[in-house]
Amino acid sequence: MNPDYPELDFPAVRLRVVRRDSGLSVWDPLRKTFLVLTPEEWVRRHLIQFLTTHCGAQPTRIVQEYAVAMNGSPQRADVVVVDDCAQPLLLAECKAAGVKIGRETLAQAVRYNSVLRARYVVLTNGRSHYCYRLCEDGTYARMERFPVL
Repeated sequence: MNPDYPELDFPAVRLRVVRRDSGLSVWDPLRKTFLVLTPEEWVRRHLIQFLTTHCGAQPTRIVQEYAVAMNGSPQRADVVVVDDCAQPLLLAECKAAGVKIGRETLAQAVRYNSVLRARYVVLTNGRSHYCYRLCEDGTYARMERFPVL
């Protein structure tokens, strides 16, 4: 097993991977293009598959690298699932499997969500997953499992 692409705590997925001069690339069926297969992209591919097969997210409502305007500086949320009105419903931040999900990751997601106002926030490195629900008072309540969308 390649340490950059370890087994994750998601159901197994079938990925279309090709070797190129620049390294490995993975097919993204949502954007219909090949992407460089980084350790973070490995986690993102698994998360997206999980969101569609286990949480009810429709592929057409998944936006990757969603633009978030932060104090005039463009930022990008890893994955955003939008609702019927194209409003953010779920914001997910993915880290490589070897990166610990800590306060910094949560703070990053909360900063993004201060603009997006998604109902759910998910943090994952493929091995540890943290799911939160945005409460009416602006606080976040930890959820025991992934939300059903």
